[in-house]
Amino acid sequence: MRKVLIIEDEATIRAVLKDILKDQKDLKIDVLEAKDGAEGLAMLEADHFDLALCDIKMPRMDGMEVLLKVKEKGIETTFIMISAHGTTELAVDAVKNGAFDFLQKPPDLNRLLITVRNALDKNLLVKETTRLKKKISQKFEIIGESKGISTILAMLEKVAPTDARVLITGPNGSGKELVARQLHEKSARSSNSFVEVNCAAIPSELIESELFGHEKGAFTSAIKQRIGKFEQADGGTLFLDEIGDMSVSTQAKVLRALQENKITRVGGEKDIEVNARVIAATNKDLKKEIAEGRFREDLYHRLAVIIIIVPPLRERKEDIPLLANKFLEEIAANYGTKKKEIEKTALKLLSEYPWSGNVRELKNVMERLVIMSEGSINQAEVKKYL
Repeated sequence: MRKVLIIEDEATIRAVLKDILKDQKDLKIDVLEAKDGAEGLAMLEADHFDLALCDIKMPRMDGMEVLLKVKEKGIETTFIMISAHGTTELAVDAVKNGAFDFLQKPPDLNRLLITVRNALDKNLLVKETTRLKKKISQKFEIIGESKGISTILAMLEKVAPTDARVLITGPNGSGKELVARQLHEKSARSSNSFVEVNCAAIPSELIESELFGHEKGAFTSAIKQRIGKFEQADGGTLFLDEIGDMSVSTQAKVLRALQENKITRVGGEKDIEVNARVIAATNKDLKKEIAEGRFREDLYHRLAVIIIIVPPLRERKEDIPLLANKFLEEIAANYGTKKKEIEKTALKLLSEYPWSGNVRELKNVMERLVIMSEGSINQAEVKKYL
């Protein structure tokens, strides 16, 4: 049940507001009262409230003081301010200081109920957004205590807050995308888009349209204008995965975009300014690719301002038990079941396995074990399903 606090120095008004709100059975709310600002603030500090209806003119501490104190203390309660002395200036000040809305006394019944419902709905949306962000953050969390992972985490703390371009290298399935995600999440760009392009998965004849977009009529199937990934990532982060598989002709255009912070759509003539932080990843040895003429050296130097090397799983065996348990928790959450236990001997066997497919292979094996094992996961089952 959601909780609403009425902060009002006039007992009759408190009683009327409480009765009105309690009559709305579909809201499913518990309504409490505070006789002044000081008491209201104390209640807000002691307990969580979804919504507060707060008078402005009160003894001891007025409503605007309460609102500012709540904001200062980081209390997550939505405020609707109420006053008999309402002016446009007062309403603007209330909203500027974080109030959801401002109502004049005596409040119109319909306006009051609509505002309360909207405020509570906003609360639900904020909570759901926070929950989803937390879930996404956990999904892309980097797990490990090995030297290799500790080095990566230390680099992330230094590099993520900057706009420096980063080249992430490592074998397939080792977790390069997780590093890219963390670089974005820990940056000032985290509230904007993270746009991913798998350069190996897009045919060479389509990669330029994918990256830079195209104008209507640029080619036979271009029936409408398309916004490319560079533009989609404007203000955010563009992750070029498998950059080593990009054609040399496209590399030249990417180089120009990085040099000038401008792109031109396929079939277009107008330069479009873009502000995207570019992070690239590859499982190839780009210096070898340069020597053999398959990768531009100037593009390499543009991308590799910072290089982060993700080691294969076989080189960080101490991380395997931590990763295995994380995957067991994730799988249980996805399936809506209780987390399966895994015996120490089974974990030891997993730690000794070479894992040519790296973390991705480990995750698939853990899911297989969860599905196929009857009880807790033991050594015999690991041997059977590896």
